[in-house]
This record gives sequence, C-alpha cells and structure tokens, in this order.
Amino acid sequence: MPEGGLSTSEVGKQIAEHAERTKGTHDRHGWVIAVIEASLLALVALVAAWSGFSSAKWGTESRLKLAQAATARTEAATDQVAALTYRNFDSSTFTAWFVAYVAGDPVKMAVAERRFTPNFRAAFDAWMATDPETNPNAPQGPTYMPQYKQPYAVLGTALNNKADRLYSEGSTDGAHSDAYVRVTVYLALVLFLLGISGHFAIRGVRIGLICVAVLALAFSLGQLAVLPLPPV
Repeated sequence: MPEGGLSTSEVGKQIAEHAERTKGTHDRHGWVIAVIEASLLALVALVAAWSGFSSAKWGTESRLKLAQAATARTEAATDQVAALTYRNFDSSTFTAWFVAYVAGDPVKMAVAERRFTPNFRAAFDAWMATDPETNPNAPQGPTYMPQYKQPYAVLGTALNNKADRLYSEGSTDGAHSDAYVRVTVYLALVLFLLGISGHFAIRGVRIGLICVAVLALAFSLGQLAVLPLPPV
C-alpha cells in the first residue's frame, strides 16, 4: 500500500478481475451478487482516492507548519541572543557610569552616558528622576524601570509563541493525515473481502463476505464523515 492512501490501480485491478470472473454469469441471483460486488468495488475506488488525496494534503500541511515552526524557533533564538547582548552592553555601560559616579569623575560619567543605547537612556533618565541617591524606594537600577524596553526580547517571545502554535497545528494536521491513512486500511479490508468473494462458488459464503465488506465500508465512511476536510 503506498504512503498516504490505497492505490486506485489496485482497486481497478480488482474490478477487472471481478469482471473476468463473472463473465458469462447467467444465473439471476449470481448476476445480482456480481453487480453488488462491482458497485462496491467502484465505491471503494472513489473513497480510496478521496482518502489518499486528503491524507496527502494534510501531510503536506503538517510538514509545512512544522518547518515554519522550526524556522520561527531559530529566529526567536537569534533575537533572544541579540537581546542578551544588548542587555549585557547596557549593564557594562551603566557599571562604567556608576564607577565614575562613585569616584566623582563627571568627565568619565559623561563618556559613559554617551555610550548608552537609546532604550537604556530613556530608562536611565526615568531612574534618575526617582532620586535614587536619597530615595530608598527607588528601583535598583535603570533596567528595573518600566521604560527599559528590549525590542529583540519582545520579538523573540512573540516568535517563540508563534513556533509553539505552528508546532501544535502541525502535529494536529499530522494526526489528521494518519487518520485518513487508517481509513485506507479499512478500505483495504473491504477490497480484500470483495476480491475473494468471487472465488467461492457457494452463494451463502459470497453473500456473507459481501455483508462484512458492507459493514467495513460503512465504518470507513463513518470515520471519514467525522474527519476534517483537507486544506484548500
């Protein structure tokens, strides 16, 4: 059985063999049974084609989303590294400023301030406005201020969330593909039962096999009815 569905060529082969076996059948009841078998084989061919198509579509959708999730995860890691690099730089410049401040060297303080990144500068100014030298309730440093923004960190978090969503959707789509493949297993059973029914001369055996095949086909159709349609 090929991946993604039952081959319609296999069903066509069974129909051709069935036509060959029933050629020349003149018994009325035998003719009716042969027509039922042929009709069921034709129906299996249609259902198998639909199931195989749906499985392939869901499988492709799953692989695409999983690939997109992996790409988003890589981009998120890159942004998080960039955010950490900028944070370390901001910390180093603030340390240089603080050392100069403690030493009472305004020239070095000014040099350190010129190295502040724009985001850190906004947070630093807001922090200085809290009068940290005399205010015991002032935040511990500029990075604790709400004005301190890290765009790369925000973007990394958003990409991680996107990766989680895509991975979840990709896994669900893969499960849909597997469900359609599972239906083809039931259809293969129907094909097998109808394929061997014509080899029995006893009419009761043929009817019994056809009944079991009909039940298996009805079960397969029920499974297909509850599965989501393939993506466009």
